[in-house]
Amino acid sequence: MITIWRIIKYGFQNLLRNKWLSISTVSIMILTLVVFEGVVLFNVFSTNAIEAVKDKVDISVYFRSNVAEDDVLNVKQILESFDEVKEVEYVSRDEALKRFKENHAGDEVITQTLEELDSNPLLASLNVRALELSQYDAIASYLSSASLNGMVEKVTYAQNELVIKRLESIVGGLNTAILVLTLFLAFLSVMVTFNTISLAIFSNKEQIAIMRIIGADNKFIRGPYIIEGFMYGVVGAVISIMLYIPIVSAATPALANFVPSFSLEEYFNNNIGYLLMYQLFVGAGLGVLSSVVAIRRYLKS
Repeated sequence: MITIWRIIKYGFQNLLRNKWLSISTVSIMILTLVVFEGVVLFNVFSTNAIEAVKDKVDISVYFRSNVAEDDVLNVKQILESFDEVKEVEYVSRDEALKRFKENHAGDEVITQTLEELDSNPLLASLNVRALELSQYDAIASYLSSASLNGMVEKVTYAQNELVIKRLESIVGGLNTAILVLTLFLAFLSVMVTFNTISLAIFSNKEQIAIMRIIGADNKFIRGPYIIEGFMYGVVGAVISIMLYIPIVSAATPALANFVPSFSLEEYFNNNIGYLLMYQLFVGAGLGVLSSVVAIRRYLKS
């Protein structure tokens, strides 16, 4: 137990001995972890933004005026049995007319025209939402099948297909970009801390040589450098998460203009404990990994 406390003590001494070097390394670690946290929060925000847009994308199928309501509801029931379908909304002819009047309540020309009509000119429809953007093709294929040709007047998938394809491309591109950025930052963090520990080892090479001469155990020699790398990560994690408190608070109103249903500040406050644990795990992990690599290279037995 005494040996462990000595290793921790010498690790802190190494951290404080090379103050400017330690400050530089912690600064790089903070920058790296700030970007790491940015990737996490951006991923959360972009996922909610895409989900919000996805909820507004659907396929609308309009039925001929002579199709009975029971037949339309039967198609609705079939669609709801599809694994790809998230939700099917039935809009009757009467409901469609009601919504149309509400949307054009201020237009006197349209109001008067509707009053002069003897019958409802609008068609019953089904609004279909898929679980995933890629699943709309299968739903559109069914709605365009020969079995429904005599019932269906129009399917709006062709109008929404371009939007759907672009959203699919955005989702795939974001996922790829996030993965590449994460891997790059992990490499950058490891290299910076590795170089810092390497310089610390070089600056203490005479002290290390003396310790070996008097028979110090390898664990006792190497331990302080692992503690040093660990502390770089811990300090960087704590400071980086503190920096995000005002950043998130300032960014939330602007982001709410794009996705009103999602509050980044609320998400951050509710999950700050998990986010801090994530930062500590990544920061300390990268610091220790860098130290181990440097020790194996420059402190060979």
